[in-house]
Amino acid sequence: MTIHAPSPSRPPKTAIVIAQRIVADINRMGNVPGDRLPPEHSMLSQYGVSRGTLREALRFLELQGVIKLKPGPGGGPIVQKPDSQSLEIALTLMLQFEKAPYRSIAESREGLEPILARLAAKRITPDLTERLTQSVTVMREKLADLPTFLEMNKVFHHVIAQASGNILLANIINALLDLLDGSSIGVDYSRVRREAILEAHERVHDAIIAGDEDAAEQAMLDHIHEYLVYLERRHPEALEWPVVWRSF
Repeated sequence: MTIHAPSPSRPPKTAIVIAQRIVADINRMGNVPGDRLPPEHSMLSQYGVSRGTLREALRFLELQGVIKLKPGPGGGPIVQKPDSQSLEIALTLMLQFEKAPYRSIAESREGLEPILARLAAKRITPDLTERLTQSVTVMREKLADLPTFLEMNKVFHHVIAQASGNILLANIINALLDLLDGSSIGVDYSRVRREAILEAHERVHDAIIAGDEDAAEQAMLDHIHEYLVYLERRHPEALEWPVVWRSF
């Protein structure tokens, strides 16, 4: 049997190399969101590339949420802070081309969110404690207001992700939360269903506030598992729908 050596990896495009250098310089200079980067003519001289290559590098960074290109006089690249939306789009495209169903997202949440709840019980800060409590309070007060209820539902999970202190896991789960928006795939939220969600949130909230890591992890596991069971029972077709890239 003939064993072929692996093909050498292709060198990165020049525009990607320049994009990496720009990011390195942003970090080196200590730039923060809102800071302007040098104008185009300065960057052309600094990086020694053609205008087309520089613009391709800048467009790539804009798509990744690293900069914003402001048009017109006095415009140019402005530093931004990447968020989970870029990751969300990348995951969506990957899942779509793999023809993955929404079930894969729901199952991933069941595996990840209990870990985040455990970490949040250990690391949550006073300001995030206040935001977490507020989300539960508003959900309780606005139980009949579906749009507000669903918004507070997202806030609750986003706050726990942030409170975990694990940037990687938090960004992954934030991307998955937006991908698996039940209302966008036809899941109904009856009064009974909303009451069940509120009760689950209260249990998770109380465990996190108490600093009980085991209880927080179990309460979140129960919550996400119950949601998955609900989808299996009431909306099995939605779980099998392929993930597709929609407008965000």
